Amino acid sequence: MPASASARVRASVLLAVGVALAGGGLTGLAPGQATASSHREAPLISGQPQYDNTDVYAFVSPDRPDSTTLIADWIPFEDPSGGPNFYKFATDARYDINVDSDGNAQADYTFRWTFTDRYRSGDTFLYNTGPVKSLSDPNLNFLQTYDLTLIKRSNGTAVSEQRLATNVPVAPSNVGKASMPDYASLRQQAVHPLTGGPGGWANGGQVFAGQADDPFFLDLRVFDLLYGGNLSEVGNDTLRGYNVNSVALQVPTKMLSAGSHIIGVWSDTQRRGASGWYTQVSRLGMPLVNEVVIPLKDKDRFNASVPWNNARFGRYVTDPELPRLIQKVYGIPAPAAPRKDLVQVFLTGVPGLNQPPNVRPAEMLRLNTSIPPAKRPDRLGVLAGDKAGFPNGRRLGDDVVDASLQVVEGRLLGAKTNLGDGVDANDQAFGTSFPYLALPSSGSSVKNASVKGSSAGGTATGGNPTGRVTPLNAGPVADKEPVRGSSPLLPIAAIGAGALFLGGSGALWWRRRRPSRSL
Repeated sequence: MPASASARVRASVLLAVGVALAGGGLTGLAPGQATASSHREAPLISGQPQYDNTDVYAFVSPDRPDSTTLIADWIPFEDPSGGPNFYKFATDARYDINVDSDGNAQADYTFRWTFTDRYRSGDTFLYNTGPVKSLSDPNLNFLQTYDLTLIKRSNGTAVSEQRLATNVPVAPSNVGKASMPDYASLRQQAVHPLTGGPGGWANGGQVFAGQADDPFFLDLRVFDLLYGGNLSEVGNDTLRGYNVNSVALQVPTKMLSAGSHIIGVWSDTQRRGASGWYTQVSRLGMPLVNEVVIPLKDKDRFNASVPWNNARFGRYVTDPELPRLIQKVYGIPAPAAPRKDLVQVFLTGVPGLNQPPNVRPAEMLRLNTSIPPAKRPDRLGVLAGDKAGFPNGRRLGDDVVDASLQVVEGRLLGAKTNLGDGVDANDQAFGTSFPYLALPSSGSSVKNASVKGSSAGGTATGGNPTGRVTPLNAGPVADKEPVRGSSPLLPIAAIGAGALFLGGSGALWWRRRRPSRSL
């Protein structure tokens, strides 16, 4: 690129960063404070990480296609070395995964996790007093357990409750190799079989709660003076090495879906106040909506809302801010509003794919459980012809940043676009069996991690059934190495929290059409 053209590109990108910082009020943001999916997405919840939903996933189980897997994550940016008080679920909270089985925007089933703390000794500062070889090991000084309750609802009102699991141990934080020499064994011990439910329908299901590698992947380094000040730090998964706390549930599909086989899924967190009443403080369905669709003035209100009353937020979807910003800064024409295509993707489901009959528009993941798992999942899901992927539910390996950016720029309207953030896969391989999440990184395993990938943390063995696959026009996936596309990348915009629609705080990338080459 000629020097003058390069200067113009850098000036444009710097201008975009300035707009992002000024508009989002993020000047002076420290490392780890950026937003990604629903990591620290709203003013109030950003100070309450134990209650902060980060991501939700819903997919037909690849190894058990007669079942559906639901996963929800909390506590963003868990540093593996964050001891001696490591990461735990709150004991004054209800952690819910909700399922709408008939499209009326109200939960028909709520799966609720509640947690209890237990210390073996208060006379030590240690999380564990020696190597931990099992969840019942006396060396594990701190242990959480949980109860799982199924709440059956009718038109949003609870009509019955049934305990599906009681006093089940949580997989602990991965302290390090000296403390937990075989963490994979501890993870497996935390997978608990389910029984019960109405008519015994939970029989054969499984449940898990514990720490995991953060499965969300994207580039967030835009705030480091624009990728190191010289565009040299590009396409890095800046969530690599961070963990989250996860709950996962696998249940027979036939018991979740109605005649249409389409379900809606979202999670929420309710916190108990001094009066004993619970208040919803966080909510998450589709990725990236609250942080980059909902403006600052309504973010906390959205977190306290339920899908039934989503009409008040609809205008932010039908006339989103990001395409207008891209047009203003870079001259790429914004698709005309109102954006009915975005309404289908984010509020109603796509006709013929995952839109239930008589649907009431509401923000949630929508999954057609009659579509079998893909034999060769594609990270771009439906955009690449893989109907088992996002936005038909969300698998762990679905690249929701790239797919969402392309949709917002009019891909479903026929626009030719190949936007992305240069990060196409998680840094850790996902597992082939429940709970599918990669093992969490530990403090001892990430201290020497390099930028371009390492053996940080345990990696679940096996293939990549949940979508961590070779992207279009790219070579095989290297183990533990972020996957790159085969075309050159050109940064075209960087929009901060409160302005960026469906892209976290990462930079946008435009893959220019040039002769392919390997990166």
